[in-house]
Amino acid sequence: MVGWDKFNRIAYRMIELAYINILWIVFTLIGLVAFGIFPATTAMFAVVRKLIKDEEKFKIFPTFWNSFRADFLKVNGLGLVFLTVSYFFYFDFYFLQQNSGMLQFLYPILIFILISGIVTFLFFFPVYAHFNLKFFQYIKQSFLIAITSPIEVIAIGATAIGIYFVTTFIPGIIPLFTGSVFAYVATLISFRAFARIERRNNVQI
Repeated sequence: MVGWDKFNRIAYRMIELAYINILWIVFTLIGLVAFGIFPATTAMFAVVRKLIKDEEKFKIFPTFWNSFRADFLKVNGLGLVFLTVSYFFYFDFYFLQQNSGMLQFLYPILIFILISGIVTFLFFFPVYAHFNLKFFQYIKQSFLIAITSPIEVIAIGATAIGIYFVTTFIPGIIPLFTGSVFAYVATLISFRAFARIERRNNVQI
């Protein structure tokens, strides 16, 4: 009986994740992708965080919609920061390729900054869902947590790579179990880093 109850909980959680993933895709499309991907992703992480913490009396769709609507402008502004930085990285690497002879010493610096940007982005959505911060503090806090949590960074990166390879073999799961599964695992992993900060600061996050 206990085993059956556990199976039911797992099955129901998978249905919830599939539903969240569909909402993520739909709201990304509603925002015409460019304006929908960031608010839809933050809404997905917000809902997943509530699932993991077993918060009672909340419904998935209203929670998703409220987060999407409330954070639409703010998170798109943060997304614009990431996209702008990415554009400058692309431009700088292209420029160095054309002038590699005299500026080759800049490659290690750009690679270091690029890696820092990637690990910051890996923690951005869990941080956004977990903390209530000012605009640029989300990026700053994501970076600080990332550089002090190498194991968690590797684990989140490995999760993303693992999901990518699974979808190449089973593309049919893309509409149901891609973003939401990544958000679920990434949030679980991020909680380890957040708990470490909580212990260090001796405050309730």
